[in-house]
Amino acid sequence: MSDTPFGFGLPPEEPDDGDEGKKKDQESGGGQGPANPFGFGGLPGAGGFGGGPGGPGADNPFAAMFGSLNPNDLGAAFQQLGQMLSYEGGPVNWDMAKQIARQTVSQGSPDGTKDTSVGPAERKAVEEAVRLADLWLDDATSLPSGAGSAVAWSRAEWVEATLPAWKELVDPVAERVGTAMGDVLPEEMQAMAGPLIGMMRSMGGAMFGTQIGQAVGVLAGEVVGSSDIGLPLGPAGKAALLPVNIETFGKDLSVPQEEVRLYLALREAAHQRLFAHVPWLRSHLFGAVDGYARGIKVDTAKLEDVVGQFDPQNPEQLQEALQQGMFQPEDTPEQKAALARLETALALVEGWVDAVVHAAAKPRLSSADALRETLRRRRASGGPAEQTFATLIGLELRPRRLRDASRLWASLTDARGVDGRDSVWAHPDMLPTATDLDDPDGFVHREQIDFSELDKMLGEAADKPDLRKKKDDGEGKGDDAE
Repeated sequence: MSDTPFGFGLPPEEPDDGDEGKKKDQESGGGQGPANPFGFGGLPGAGGFGGGPGGPGADNPFAAMFGSLNPNDLGAAFQQLGQMLSYEGGPVNWDMAKQIARQTVSQGSPDGTKDTSVGPAERKAVEEAVRLADLWLDDATSLPSGAGSAVAWSRAEWVEATLPAWKELVDPVAERVGTAMGDVLPEEMQAMAGPLIGMMRSMGGAMFGTQIGQAVGVLAGEVVGSSDIGLPLGPAGKAALLPVNIETFGKDLSVPQEEVRLYLALREAAHQRLFAHVPWLRSHLFGAVDGYARGIKVDTAKLEDVVGQFDPQNPEQLQEALQQGMFQPEDTPEQKAALARLETALALVEGWVDAVVHAAAKPRLSSADALRETLRRRRASGGPAEQTFATLIGLELRPRRLRDASRLWASLTDARGVDGRDSVWAHPDMLPTATDLDDPDGFVHREQIDFSELDKMLGEAADKPDLRKKKDDGEGKGDDAE
């Protein structure tokens, strides 16, 4: 398992002294122990506001906000605190999330690389790579191009472009927490505790904003496009690549940079085709995330303790509550079904992309196999940014069965051809299930359900005049005449 966002990097080494070393590391604020459950202590932007590695704020954003108490910075720090306490927006302070993500990006990634503006040469290289990728994909899939344009983003531009999607993913859970904060007190006390509840909700929005901002900022230093996590995070119809991260990604692969860029362009363009021409897929995935998130219950006993002991001078209490055991998935059939639906859908998306890109790249790129395996391993692992998201929403966006899904799509291609394989995306009820991933041959050779006739019949029925209504209207007129 990698300890960098969504697996894009190398995992840290285990301490030489085993559990003792881990304990010492946690006590010193390192790793992902109690001192810093999200594991951002050693990353740029860890504290959200200037808390570099080991510095003030490595363990909480409020300490980071005040830094070393430089008089020149105190005014800005108190202003920021005032903004946090006066926030009256939705369940997440997205202005703060954006600010922290942008600052994290500006501080550079753990490998020392800094964000840079994209130059004309890099933009041209990305546009040409996506154009060529689309030509190659024409032979590998029946879905036409879904990229109306190709763009090269800096890390900061990726943050700006993807925040709306993160908002859609995170807000449902944050809303549940905000509601729970108002429900933990008895009704007779809620009116008296109005200001305290308002402060708690403002601080909750700030804490969510802080953690999401940190996660998105770290992730921006690692992703190579707009679809790295299998969800359409960017604007529809825009195939996006990040040149600075592509260069870092390919640095130690012993593969020409042009081939690395082209292979990643193939993946980005394949995602764009799928989401553009399977119109129900985006809502299917986001709906599965939302359905799972809404099944998560808040540990109200812990929240009651936090509210009862809340000290406005010690706001990190709320952060700790958000980080440590606040969310417990409901152990119900509905919750398990929602989780299975999401994991299967993510695996099917990534498996289809993997199979289609391999078919397009294998005859043309000598490094196709090596790049495929590298990306499979990285996509199937997770790290601190993903862990932050998993803690806040109770979910890991990871295709656990990517290889199984890829084999199923390849078998479908062999049995039914490219058109037959891609026709499975025509309706959500035609998609393979988790059970089908266990028995791909059974799914491949099963009689295919054809929804086209049903859709045609429904369409014709919708277009026909309502004869019954006309008849009733006629009878009514006759009655009046009599």
